[in-house]
Amino acid sequence: MSDEPTLGEVVRRFEDRLADVRDDIQQLGRRLDTKVSQDVYDLRHEALAARVSTLETLREKDAERIVTTRRWLIGAVIVPLVGILLPVVILLLRGVGS
Repeated sequence: MSDEPTLGEVVRRFEDRLADVRDDIQQLGRRLDTKVSQDVYDLRHEALAARVSTLETLREKDAERIVTTRRWLIGAVIVPLVGILLPVVILLLRGVGS
């Protein structure tokens, strides 16, 4: 008979287990409160995908603008400059060689 718990010990152990279960339920509730619903997640994912798509489009336009600027620089500045300086350099070299 000495190995069996008394009624007070049974009640105390039951209350301890009940308190543990309440704590576990509260922890689960707090964890669920921090989770994002699937609808909100999907909306955020779609917004992020749209933003990335917009940024990629802007990046492609900027790359095209850079290529256009380089072509303009070569066509409007470098080619005429070479066209002016090359005959001058040739005349100077012929004059020095004669």
